[in-house]
Amino acid sequence: MKLDAISHRHRNTKIVATLGPSSSEPAMIRQLFDAGVDVFRLNFSHGTHADHKLRYDAIRQIEADVGRPVGILMDLQGPKLRLGKITEGKLALSTGQKIRLDLDPTPGDINRVPLLHPEIFAAIRPGDDLLIDDGKVRLRVLASTPEYADVQALNAGVISDRKGVNVPGAILPMSALTTKDREDLDFGLSIGVDWIALSFVQRPEDIIELREIVGNRAWIMAKLEKPSAIDSLEAIVASSDGVMVARGDLGVELPPEEVPVLQKRIVRACREAGKPVIVATQMLESMITSPVPTRAEVSDVATAVYDGVDAVMLSAESASGAYPIEAVTMMDRILLSTERDPLQRITMDAVHSRRKNDARDAISAAIRTVAETLPVAATVAYTSSGATTLRVAHERPRAPILSMTPVAAAARRLSLVWGVHSIQAADVESTEEIVMHATLAAKKNGFGVPGQALLIIAGTPFGVPGSTNLLRISWIGEEPDVS
Repeated sequence: MKLDAISHRHRNTKIVATLGPSSSEPAMIRQLFDAGVDVFRLNFSHGTHADHKLRYDAIRQIEADVGRPVGILMDLQGPKLRLGKITEGKLALSTGQKIRLDLDPTPGDINRVPLLHPEIFAAIRPGDDLLIDDGKVRLRVLASTPEYADVQALNAGVISDRKGVNVPGAILPMSALTTKDREDLDFGLSIGVDWIALSFVQRPEDIIELREIVGNRAWIMAKLEKPSAIDSLEAIVASSDGVMVARGDLGVELPPEEVPVLQKRIVRACREAGKPVIVATQMLESMITSPVPTRAEVSDVATAVYDGVDAVMLSAESASGAYPIEAVTMMDRILLSTERDPLQRITMDAVHSRRKNDARDAISAAIRTVAETLPVAATVAYTSSGATTLRVAHERPRAPILSMTPVAAAARRLSLVWGVHSIQAADVESTEEIVMHATLAAKKNGFGVPGQALLIIAGTPFGVPGSTNLLRISWIGEEPDVS
């Protein structure tokens, strides 16, 4: 069991695990939590609303049982571009073979295949490539109009009914939110998910469109899986509450050797902007069918930890694999082992978040100096919106971060963030109350013993988001008398 009696994990990097057929029962979800999961992902590309509601309820029951906030990330499917039907169900193409793609819904044949997406024809130009079935077949555009495109196969392969189509490099004139996404979003917001991941983000306007619907009911995560998004990387990061490096589609639309470089660039941009970042897709892929990972997969996870990401994610490994518990346990072991390496801290500290000329950033930056002078048991961040805790976390302090908030939604959202142990706490009206609650919570949650120092960060007036202006050093066991 990866939690001690006081529900405190002893690592900084968080684990996100996807729920699915292999992990739908409440008992299994509890085992995954005990093995190390911090945030559960509900993948709306699969399953019904009823399925997701059962999983949601099971997570909230775990939260009630352990007395600790548990984050829930809903992942919207996004627009899926697919071929139409083919008369024989599939069609073998030889290298150099020419064929037409068009908007005619009639089943395709050796001369033409339906592609019922006018937005593709509006965006592509001669010389562009279309990738079919995760890149197994690459088609070069020879000529295009708003109604059709003549293409040539660059390699031999088979295309079949409803296979996916990727358009690398092109920005498609379409919303990132489909009708299905909007229906799923209404459902997810109604039950109270904490994070919403938007698939196939191409530009910051996609995030802005979603935020107009969501408001402050959840935090928004941009999934970067289109190379075209990188042209607007900084703007997308600024518009989002967090970012997911979704390497599946990136690996389809980019040459494989470019994906690690792009991953590093995205992670750095998020670290500098102080935004949470998840690395996802195929992290322990072999554990879908094997009880142990490959050495390359272990190194992949460790690399993300060295870079200082907030979280790593399991997809099919926990959703549909044969060894979901083993996958989470292995992920937990890798994170713990990597974080113990002194080189991890040195590598992670090579990147710092940019600072603004305001009190919150000045206080957050001071944490590092104080901690180097006076060893502290923990940094306690008292927050209402979560902004104070985020700023502290992205300084990557050596001491654990105990985040206290009276807002349950904020506590759950912060469960995704590096180094944060998030709890819901009573509201406060004075500095003395903050100090009292902080020192008591530090003892209760195992962050120190009487006599050890705490750094306490908060804002006055209390309960006002973005008002961080207080840094206080206190000692466990010396709570003020507020009676």
